[in-house]
Amino acid sequence: MDDTPSTAQAEPSAPLPVRKRPKPGERRLQILQTLAQMLEAPGAERVTTAALAARLSLSEAALYRHFASKAQMFEGLLDFIESSLLTLVNRIATATEGPGAGRRQCSAIVAVVLQFAQKNPGMARVMVGDALVLEHPRLQQRMNQLFDKLEAALRQALRLDAGAAETDAVVAAAVLSAFMVGRLQRFVRSDFARLPTERLDEHLAWMFG
Repeated sequence: MDDTPSTAQAEPSAPLPVRKRPKPGERRLQILQTLAQMLEAPGAERVTTAALAARLSLSEAALYRHFASKAQMFEGLLDFIESSLLTLVNRIATATEGPGAGRRQCSAIVAVVLQFAQKNPGMARVMVGDALVLEHPRLQQRMNQLFDKLEAALRQALRLDAGAAETDAVVAAAVLSAFMVGRLQRFVRSDFARLPTERLDEHLAWMFG
């Protein structure tokens, strides 16, 4: 009688694949990135939590384990926009000196805001308020406050130039701020076809005369 074990009995069974769990905070970031990507679709309608969950292959209940509400998801995007832009503005303020520093700072501030929106079309929809329609009113208020801060930075920069009157600085900062918002709105309304940085240097040079 042959007692040699069969090959099938001798081979160990293959181990079952282990599903990798996201690291702490990784799923939260993934949700925000997916929300921003969905907002980038030309002519995108209001993003629902059901559509967002489906894109992530999650349940809506799973979304709410990371964010208490949809408004909190948008606040995550607003945090990113505000942190990114104000960091860049502060960097410009500390790096620009010498004669004409105010105008150069203003040109740089306008440029970085528009470049940021151009690289992040979904964020541009948040910045102009299109993505915030029918969402919690505090979200639009926060966005308005950010533009107030950007206008204040422009005003402060203009005061650096010798002989700049306070009234002139206030008016010029308001015009530059309106110019930025107009460029962003045109970008979004054109389904991202009209780039906000289009011939920007020429237009800024004309505005500063």
